[in-house]
Amino acid sequence: MIQDLPFLAASRPPRRMRPLSALRHFRALMRDAEDTAQVFHMGECLPNRSMRRIAERFCASAEGRARMQSEPSLAPMLDDHERLLGHGPHSVAHAYVRFMRAEGLSAAGLVEASTLPGQVTHADQFAWFNDRLRDTHDLAHVLTGYGRDPLGEQCVLGFTSGQYRDWTETIIAWAGTAEFALRLHSDAPFIGAVAEARRHGRAAQAIFAQDIRALLAEPLAAARARMGIAEPKVYRRAHDRLRAAGIDPYRIGGPARPLAT
Repeated sequence: MIQDLPFLAASRPPRRMRPLSALRHFRALMRDAEDTAQVFHMGECLPNRSMRRIAERFCASAEGRARMQSEPSLAPMLDDHERLLGHGPHSVAHAYVRFMRAEGLSAAGLVEASTLPGQVTHADQFAWFNDRLRDTHDLAHVLTGYGRDPLGEQCVLGFTSGQYRDWTETIIAWAGTAEFALRLHSDAPFIGAVAEARRHGRAAQAIFAQDIRALLAEPLAAARARMGIAEPKVYRRAHDRLRAAGIDPYRIGGPARPLAT
């Protein structure tokens, strides 16, 4: 049982900061935004005491221990689309399945991307917490309204880093967005969109702390209201301005391309 494991296993070695290695992985990610494994490599290079404290408090809480018992692993549940579609058509579950199918994604695929060559796993609660953050990434897209366009990905990272102070996500969100702002000839508020996302993440209830089974059954609008997730107004304004400039928001990660006519 996960709740009987230590927060940190004795086998887990101390981690040290490796900023140059993190920079190398970041550059690889900027060359290929689909190379998700680079995000997890960066996380290994940038240990974060603030995030660990948040994880330890959650794992020690009654709420966290209840999640360990009722939801030891989220990926299989999130990939059981037929069961999820048993909820109402306006539910979080329906929105999640639509999103995953439209994007060709799976929770298992994210698990695979996060499994690094030669990686040693540790049986502790910190591993469970990190898995929970990973497995709810695409659910965060659905709840926040940020798409999988390049700016939407940066905004989701801004939102979630605001919730649990993850340095890797913070660096990717700000640096990636700054790169868009410098390269594209547009008045789209890229930086403002990520800043708004971080504010929204800090103000909202933490996604990782939710009873995911119950959340999936809720109407999407009701879940957003209950959790205090505000509308992504600046992100939508950025999309509007990109389109006004003839730029497809879903293609700003590579060379700027005009909208199809």
